[in-house]
Amino acid sequence: MKNVLAGFLAVLLTGTSAIAADLYQAEPAPAYVDAPEVSVTQASGWYLRGDVGYSFNKLRGANYYQGGPGGYLADFETAKIKDSYNIGAGVGYQFNNYFRSDLTFDYMGKADFRGSTRGFCGNGAPCVSTDLAALRAYTLMANAYVDLGTYGRVTPYVGGGVGAAYVKWDKLRNTSCATDGSGYCDETTEHGGSGKWRFAYALMAGASIDVTCNLKADVGYRFRHINKGEMFAYENNGGPGRDKGLYSHEVRLGGRYVFNGCDT
Repeated sequence: MKNVLAGFLAVLLTGTSAIAADLYQAEPAPAYVDAPEVSVTQASGWYLRGDVGYSFNKLRGANYYQGGPGGYLADFETAKIKDSYNIGAGVGYQFNNYFRSDLTFDYMGKADFRGSTRGFCGNGAPCVSTDLAALRAYTLMANAYVDLGTYGRVTPYVGGGVGAAYVKWDKLRNTSCATDGSGYCDETTEHGGSGKWRFAYALMAGASIDVTCNLKADVGYRFRHINKGEMFAYENNGGPGRDKGLYSHEVRLGGRYVFNGCDT
């Protein structure tokens, strides 16, 4: 009897184990799939740009020959120019995500000049002159920029440029009046203005903002220096005159259209 019970229990346990084995099946190992390669396309291509801005101008001084070319060189006692606006355009090339270059042409609008000198009037009395003129400048410059990485839609940059500026002076009107209280004034003398090309350079900093894949807004600052040069011609025993160069601090707002921006 005991042997029969033992055999029955053995058969029962064997069946239970088989049922449990059928109920539990190990999950198959997931198939290994290679991750797709991700390639980063370098931004590159041609672009057009346009800028407008406000220019805070500073004249470094001016001098002239008192008594004509054979006289002595004298400095203006005061020599100031007012602020003005500027507008420009250019074409450039983005070499990669960090470096680009462009060629730009800028026009600086009329900046009024006011100066003064000391000397003697026609009646021999000591005089102070009032000198009025204006200048305009056209600048052609080759520029290079380093983009400092993109943060969201914003890309800060620094840059520099070298080129030439054509500075055009209007005629200078000189009026000398006595300082002895007599009220005497010489007749106003007009000196012809001069225009010449001069060396110029610039330093820039700012940030570009992605508006669309093709269009970037640009907000920046530019320091521009223009070398000294001729200012006005000889007339009535005075001149010629030269300015000692000028520089400007410019706040600029512009945009760049990148031709293949959406491709990259």
